[in-house]
Amino acid sequence: WFCRLCKEGFATCVKIIPYLVGMLIAISLLRTSGVFDVIIDGMKWVANAASLDPRFVDGLPTALIKPLSGSGARGMMVDTMATFGADSFQGKLAAVLQGSSDTTFYVIAVYFGAVAVKNTRYTVIAMLLADLVGIITSIALAYLFFA
Repeated sequence: WFCRLCKEGFATCVKIIPYLVGMLIAISLLRTSGVFDVIIDGMKWVANAASLDPRFVDGLPTALIKPLSGSGARGMMVDTMATFGADSFQGKLAAVLQGSSDTTFYVIAVYFGAVAVKNTRYTVIAMLLADLVGIITSIALAYLFFA
């Protein structure tokens, strides 16, 4: 038997379901608990205190959810575009951030979970560092091209 979603064997697909369910619950808790609002408000305060243009902070929810879920990040991008407009700086930045990083924890949950790897070693650190570089580069390029 093959799973229609992941094109793998059914037994492999069943093994990764707990990882996916746990990740989806974590995403739901982050979105509904107000954690993102606290983080965004804190980032705006830091940007204002450092005399930086705080417009980039409104695109950061896309970058914060992207390591967890691609569809969640897409939803945050659409929400940013609905709030500020698709042609706004924030909307364009959210679109650039959507394409600048990968779904780190999804990749780890699915691929390492499928082959039962328990020790991911430096994978999480390296992938999150790559996400951070992608976020910083996206912000710099968005200011270069769209500000």
